[in-house]
Amino acid sequence: MQNPSAHESTGLQSQPTPEEQNYGATEAHERQGPFVSVSRNRPAKRGYLTVGVLCYANLINFMDWFIVPGILLDIQQYFHLRDEEAGLLQTAFILCYMVAAPFFGYLGDRYNRKIILGAGIFFWSAVTLGTSFISESYHWMFFLSRGLVGIGTASYSTVAPTIIADQFDEGKRTTMLSVFYICIPVGSGLGYVLASSMANVTGDWHWAFRVTPCLGGIALVLLIKLVPHKIQRRTEAHRALSISGTIRVAAEKPGVQRSAKTTWWQDVISLGKNCSFVWSTLGLTAMAFVTGALGMWVPMFLYRAQVVQGTVSPCVEKSCNSSNSLIFGGITIGTGILGVVAGAEAARRLRKINNRADPLICATSMFVSALCLFIALMMAQRSITSTFIFIALGELFLSANWAVVTDILLYVVTPRRQSTAIALQILVSHLLGDAGSPYLIGAISSVIQANNNHSVQWSFRSLQYSFIICVFVGVIGGGFFLLTSFYVEDDRKEAEKH
Repeated sequence: MQNPSAHESTGLQSQPTPEEQNYGATEAHERQGPFVSVSRNRPAKRGYLTVGVLCYANLINFMDWFIVPGILLDIQQYFHLRDEEAGLLQTAFILCYMVAAPFFGYLGDRYNRKIILGAGIFFWSAVTLGTSFISESYHWMFFLSRGLVGIGTASYSTVAPTIIADQFDEGKRTTMLSVFYICIPVGSGLGYVLASSMANVTGDWHWAFRVTPCLGGIALVLLIKLVPHKIQRRTEAHRALSISGTIRVAAEKPGVQRSAKTTWWQDVISLGKNCSFVWSTLGLTAMAFVTGALGMWVPMFLYRAQVVQGTVSPCVEKSCNSSNSLIFGGITIGTGILGVVAGAEAARRLRKINNRADPLICATSMFVSALCLFIALMMAQRSITSTFIFIALGELFLSANWAVVTDILLYVVTPRRQSTAIALQILVSHLLGDAGSPYLIGAISSVIQANNNHSVQWSFRSLQYSFIICVFVGVIGGGFFLLTSFYVEDDRKEAEKH
């Protein structure tokens, strides 16, 4: 049987060349033998180029995620959807995304990752373009298309971070991952801006789904032209072989023990025993729950608050006022960039004085974010400006965790299980997090409205009361990261042995 890492070649089943078997193959033990010096200048430049392409594609990825929330009011009126049904749009997307993630994680640990990424980009771009031609009488196809887009994006989000991890040593890895994860809030914010802008300019929300497929086509071309077809997997031991600008490449001797091939189920059992992975995944799940609910419903919540205040009129036209989506999109971009950079920098500095700094940073951010969200909810009926400010602060502290959480996974999990670990983390965080939170908020809102007068006041209060659950989930998430801090040092040492 072939070593799983050997599949990273020209095809899904083809063998690597003898030279590539000597360079960067995934093994648990350092090989012994004569050393060959290889210049790192070209690989380093290619690594930065690869990260640039992956970041651009990740930007498009998250723009597709948040097109629907950016024009939710238009879609809700076009298809005559209640809050509960509108929440299902994002839930359908996330459910398909998380179900597909473990499958792509399995493929990513064993086969050519560039092929997986390219197929995913092509698939989700094609489906998004098809979404723009769905008419009012085929609303069920709109739900189906969102689910299919989720499958396509799962292939990308599962595999891309592991490629970045293999391109850089630990010192630069956090920085590169920070750049990659800045694309989450930036892409999300651009999704709101793109959707609302296209709806305003054209007077038809369908055009919002016709821009990102073109950008996805460009990403696919860049991936094919600029990203290496053979992307080697390097363990921490091989990264440590880098000395004075050279890589010492050892020739394999007969009889040297190699890491045993494991099944997917064995990998899952091993990850289940990794306490840092388990608790940080639950913390990320709480983050996903809160961000999923905020991302789907905040523009609608602000619109209803403005209607209650009398600053805007209820929407009865085909194209509704989407200024809240534009503002919220801008806030998401700004706080996302600042939050990710600040979180990564805080982690870099605090690691020097505390080995448990990463999970403690995540815990603190979750607690502060929950407080800001609570204040925003209480201020909404009185001051929209104050509500925007505290929502921005809440998003800022949430964004500080993205790169840090991923870095925790990458140093507490052995490299040969990282794609599977990321896939499982995606599965759990979305299954218990943002797969259900948009629907749950919408369902609670619909129940509250059904049990009270159908008025503008109760339309606003129903969402306000529904959002309170996000505050409690945020506090619980902070507790999960505190638990992570008790195990992170031991789990890191254990991962470095393999």
